[in-house]
Amino acid sequence: MLNVVNILLIIDAIVLIVFVVLQSSKSEGLGGAISGGAEQLFGKQKARGLDYVLHRGTIVTGVLLFVLAFLSGYVLQ
Repeated sequence: MLNVVNILLIIDAIVLIVFVVLQSSKSEGLGGAISGGAEQLFGKQKARGLDYVLHRGTIVTGVLLFVLAFLSGYVLQ
């Protein structure tokens, strides 16, 4: 059982990396990090299409990564 969880953990980590790399950039360097954060937080722009799928996929695989890591580290050993 531990081997199955560890294999799923590795696959999930790779998928999470792919989702993060494929997402489009939300800021323009250091200037965008300072001023663009407020625009992103208070703006009414919503991700649509592929950006929405990548955003939701990142959230799901991130949560799954923590659950599998918890299972691998504490429950199954």
